[in-house]
Amino acid sequence: MISKVDNPPSRFQTTHIEWEDAPKSTLQVYADDSKSILSANNSPDVPFQYSVNPYRGCFHACTYCYARPSHEYLGFGSGTDFERRILVKHEAARLLERAFLRPSWKGDVVCFSGNTDCYQPIEHNLGITRQCLEVCLRYRNPVGIITKSTVILRDIDLLAKLHKQAHCRVIVSIPFLDAKIARAIEPSAPPPQRRIAVVKALADAGIPVGISLGPMIPGLNDRDIPMILKACHEAGARSAWIIPIRLVGPVANIFESRLREKLPEHADRVMQSIRRMRGHDLGGGGVGTRMQGKGEAWASTVQLFELWRSRLGMVGLPDVPVPSPFRVPGHGEQTKLFS
Repeated sequence: MISKVDNPPSRFQTTHIEWEDAPKSTLQVYADDSKSILSANNSPDVPFQYSVNPYRGCFHACTYCYARPSHEYLGFGSGTDFERRILVKHEAARLLERAFLRPSWKGDVVCFSGNTDCYQPIEHNLGITRQCLEVCLRYRNPVGIITKSTVILRDIDLLAKLHKQAHCRVIVSIPFLDAKIARAIEPSAPPPQRRIAVVKALADAGIPVGISLGPMIPGLNDRDIPMILKACHEAGARSAWIIPIRLVGPVANIFESRLREKLPEHADRVMQSIRRMRGHDLGGGGVGTRMQGKGEAWASTVQLFELWRSRLGMVGLPDVPVPSPFRVPGHGEQTKLFS
């Protein structure tokens, strides 16, 4: 899908381009020379502490993506720039191994895609995520993956070995069942049925797989909760979680513009419902509140989700191995020769 260049005003730029006839956006790839690859967070409402993001920006172009404003720190826009100006961390695997060799590293779970999808289409050619996962396998470091991409199917062999020798769980993002609505809101991501096929392939390979019904958008996909859970449970998913939509900064305008363009019949009702759920703060507030909705309607949505998750025997995020199976390859082998 090729769209016109369209970026909201950046908070870091003093000028903004208003196109009379905007040019078509094209994919542009940049080298990212970051000196580290592990990101740490101390937020109590995020279920992981460490994450790896091999790419900045995301081709999937999901209109609700909370990571969009991060592109502004790079001098780009949070609109089509985020979708088509992709930064690649070519040294990611080497940097990850260097992090694992630090004496302070104890083998915590590393989440892939804490910010943007590690299996977006460019990964099919570059294989940087696979290189990082190979490092995790060598060091037996536990891994969690969040994706909505079918590219992950390429790595099923590696993920199965990683789960057997360390720990690996995959969460597939499936917030919609209606392909038309999914295409409108997540224009360049695989359709829902292909993601459900990913769930089945991973489960059949013995890899623990769950789903994220996030973001949950009141008035748009909340009614699909039972059908999504049933379809994914039948495919082999055994865990699920739900997150309400939060429209941070410029994301609110990007989301609403796309909604009014592609789904005008839903737009007014959906935006009013989001404002009620968010207490009129579309960004969801700060740490501790941003992952929670407000009001009776949201409480009913959560109740419906929990009812069906329980009925199907699904759980929330599964536990990780304790103690960690992490070990430095070859560590201690030389000393065994003299024991």
